[in-house]
Amino acid sequence: MPITTDPVPHIPTSRRDRRAAAVGGRPDDQVPVRTRRRSKHRHLIVGTAGAADSSAPALQPTLSDPFLTLLSVPDPVLPTARQLAFDELDTPLYATTFVVVDLETTGTSPDGDAITEIGAVKVRGGEVLGEFATLVNPGYEIPPAIVRITGITTAMVYAAPRIEAVLPGFLEFAAGAVLVAHNARFDTAFLKAAAARQDIAWPNPQVLCTVKLARRVLTRDEAPSARLGVLAQILGASTTPTHRALDDARATVDVLHALIARVGNQGVQSLTELLDYLPGVTGTQRAKRTFANDLPAAPGVYLFRGPSDEVLYIGTAVNLRRRVRNYFTGSETRGRMKEMVALAQRVDHVDCAHGLEAGVRELRLLAAHAPPYNRRSKFPKRGWWLSLTDEPFPRLVAVRTPTRTALGPFNSRTDAVDVGLTIAEFARLRTCATRLTRAAKHTCQPALVGGCPAAREDGVDAAGYTPACDSVRDLLTGRSDALVRAMLDRIETYSAAEHFEAAARLRDRAVAVVTKLARTQRLSALARLAELIIALPDGAGGWEFSVIRHGRLAAAGVARRGTPPMAVVDQIVAAAETVVPDLGDAAPSKERVPSRAAMPIPGIVDAPATTDPSEPPASPIMAPSLAEPAGSRADRPPMFAHDVPPLLGAPPEEVGVIARWLAKPGARIVRTSDGYCEPLHGAARWVAWAQLAREAAEVRSEQEQYLAQR
Repeated sequence: MPITTDPVPHIPTSRRDRRAAAVGGRPDDQVPVRTRRRSKHRHLIVGTAGAADSSAPALQPTLSDPFLTLLSVPDPVLPTARQLAFDELDTPLYATTFVVVDLETTGTSPDGDAITEIGAVKVRGGEVLGEFATLVNPGYEIPPAIVRITGITTAMVYAAPRIEAVLPGFLEFAAGAVLVAHNARFDTAFLKAAAARQDIAWPNPQVLCTVKLARRVLTRDEAPSARLGVLAQILGASTTPTHRALDDARATVDVLHALIARVGNQGVQSLTELLDYLPGVTGTQRAKRTFANDLPAAPGVYLFRGPSDEVLYIGTAVNLRRRVRNYFTGSETRGRMKEMVALAQRVDHVDCAHGLEAGVRELRLLAAHAPPYNRRSKFPKRGWWLSLTDEPFPRLVAVRTPTRTALGPFNSRTDAVDVGLTIAEFARLRTCATRLTRAAKHTCQPALVGGCPAAREDGVDAAGYTPACDSVRDLLTGRSDALVRAMLDRIETYSAAEHFEAAARLRDRAVAVVTKLARTQRLSALARLAELIIALPDGAGGWEFSVIRHGRLAAAGVARRGTPPMAVVDQIVAAAETVVPDLGDAAPSKERVPSRAAMPIPGIVDAPATTDPSEPPASPIMAPSLAEPAGSRADRPPMFAHDVPPLLGAPPEEVGVIARWLAKPGARIVRTSDGYCEPLHGAARWVAWAQLAREAAEVRSEQEQYLAQR
């Protein structure tokens, strides 16, 4: 771009001048007069500073040229393009060049949507150095919802340049400056995506977000919202945001200057002081960075300890030194964590072989110490389970300790009760609390609204009530999904009758049932294995091994590249922890425990019997039958899978961490005692439907998504 320059402008030196410049002031005799000169580029206007020329027209955008790029340059010599360093402690704000940018786009996804307009204003010392604005042809039709917001139509951008022609000029315009944007993550994400598609190296400039700065400077009483329109009105911006790029960029300039004026009274005079002020890092917090000096750059668990050596906080990391160091920098913005760091006196750590061991050890340490600054996983026994009561007319109740045929755990009793009511409704299981003997009859009467699901006009005896209990057991153990199908059939019935609100409510209830069933059945399948050995590539040619016994991590190790992996497996198996499953009230006597040979698992071919001590132990728990028809309970062995607690005493969160590790790309099963399988008619087949239904319930219109990002 051809840019003409003039001598260096006035730089304020006195305290009064610097303070005036920080908020946009300048001595009157130094104000340049803008003139306009048309360049050879159709979409570019270059302005220069000089003596007043009465023959020069005022600088105004031409409405007949919708893809106009304005670049007014009242300030002369542009600095040499140079990347600013983060640690430039003596860069005063009045000497810092800011490029305030705003984008208009076709949506909210940097990968799937495109830029339709770029507007930018370059400022230094409170003075505008130049402006850059142009419409951009996205290459396809602009969605109507976006047109209603921005007013930019497909016809307006039809003849505009593509982003491939615009982006290099913008990067040149912004070179060497601090990039400023309102919700900078949104704008920089689109610019980075556009640069990546063109194979242009992103210059990685220093970025300042006025949303974060406003939330740091202004209280909720002053600014209940950090939206640009609200801040522009509160701070008295001279330009009103219109969802057009250049107008919004000009309004953001005024907001930036007003916020800098606020922090200037607090001693923030340089760029680095502003960046440090933004997250509110104190000197005491930075001084404790030495706590991380002796930590290894390896996976593990870290423990912050307080004045009395009590554990304040426990966390896990793949790189202990880097993660702990972040607590003493501006990247940590949580108020509770700052309070914790202020109390901390030292940091302990536990080395781990890989991420799974770190995650499991974190859960166990949380349960042991219950640190005050951790919010989750401190009380693993506080979950709720749905279990069938042991009475002639069973019903589903929420309990703390799971019994045989249980579903859970749930975070709250309310969630457990809601799922239980949904299952009871379709299974016709009673919800009344009346005590009934085996010889009695259930006599609740049907009601038009609500009422007991098991109500019959003529009542029902224990024998007639048994099929309802069997259908619930079949659902929980994965022997039948008839109840789930009944829920989906009723949703279809409601939709066909155009009762869409009723269909949506039942859809959400069915999603909760399917999600919890799938999770419980998956974790139960892991907990029933006497031994499971998992291998995961470490990304450097080696393997990360984990020995799982009845849903608990028993041993962990790593085989580096070039190390025979099976030798490592044999070593960690030999040193693995012994895990005894908790069979609950279903623990049988030795005479009743069937042998592995006497109880083959349908669908899995067992290896011949062996006396090799290296062979993994066989589980006394038989996996659920994948082909056993409903109603064949009389032929069932006395010790069966659903006659024991689902997780055999294993902590649900630990089993969940192991399940997520097993689902990682590249994970392999080295060997297992009984073969890993989930029930054939379990809820796993309905997980895809539940995910689709959940997304449908959470979807927002394009217009709502776009406005939420601005």
